[in-house]
Amino acid sequence: MSNRPDRTLIATLLAWSLALTSLTPTTVLASNPGCPDAKLFSAKLITDICWACLFPIRIAGLSLFGGSVPAGASRQPACLCNDGGGFPHPGLTISFWEPARLVELTRAPGCSPTLGGMRLPLGSKRLLGTSGKADYDSGDGGFQNYHWYAFPLLFLLDLFVDSRCNRDGIVDFDILYLSEIDPTWNDDELAFFTNPEAAWLANPVALAACLGDAAAATAGTPLDTLFWCAGTWGNLYPFSGPQGTLGSRARATSLSLTRALAALHRRGLARRTMGDDAVCKAPINVVMKKTGYKISMFYPLPETQRAHVIGESPSFARIPSTTPPSRRSSPPALEPIRFRSPPPGRIPPRPLPSSPAH
Repeated sequence: MSNRPDRTLIATLLAWSLALTSLTPTTVLASNPGCPDAKLFSAKLITDICWACLFPIRIAGLSLFGGSVPAGASRQPACLCNDGGGFPHPGLTISFWEPARLVELTRAPGCSPTLGGMRLPLGSKRLLGTSGKADYDSGDGGFQNYHWYAFPLLFLLDLFVDSRCNRDGIVDFDILYLSEIDPTWNDDELAFFTNPEAAWLANPVALAACLGDAAAATAGTPLDTLFWCAGTWGNLYPFSGPQGTLGSRARATSLSLTRALAALHRRGLARRTMGDDAVCKAPINVVMKKTGYKISMFYPLPETQRAHVIGESPSFARIPSTTPPSRRSSPPALEPIRFRSPPPGRIPPRPLPSSPAH
């Protein structure tokens, strides 16, 4: 009788081991040439990041070092934010460009270079994407799936930011969204129901206005008033993956990322992190503020010197567009850098030992 519990435990563990062994080949496949390993968690966290893109840093309304500040950023020197118990706490505002999210674009559904080249059990052959083959016109279409990751780099490396200044609650790497389970991403008609304003934006006057946004974005300041435009990359609508292949691969992947950002904002899954009303909390903004983001490529060719704004010409931004032959099948990983104030944007005084933590 004394050995029965041990035998039961051994049998249970053996059953779980057999179950996991049988699931492993079908649920997650190992890295292979069609789904390479981006080696995210390696020395690349230091060497392949655009650290100069964090500047300027604004503390109490004063800018340190050079760099661009969005027009809608908060200029308040101080703030008064409530803690979880509703008690107000004073603090100083601090703002900077924060690498907080990571987006990978892949033609093969479920392929994740960010996760070491794993193939997740997502989608089917009908979701297989393509970069298109049209070199001189838009006669052929392109499509890529996207994976949206939480990537709070400064928290992961324990740099600069106090954990109490992070109201979105994300302090670790995590999967936030997968387009393979979103039927609107591969169907323009279904996507229309999430962005019905596309009906009155599909006219020659609205499209012609995007020329102004293209010029402004190439100069470094996209126009938030022309929210339906993505500068030189094309039209932001519909919020779906299919698109023409006119232009470089860098333009196509940047447009896919921007459409994904716009769709996530529309659903409340991405929030605005700059502005006076974002000092103590990150409000939902169903229309994305283009000036609140910059984009930097992490893989396969990292942008380590500068980031590009939404809609900026790949030629002027010097976005890597010529991929070595050994990496032409590599799905790109792009890093949206958001301007935070900081969300929520305060450096509160540290509580005394006798004070409740907040």
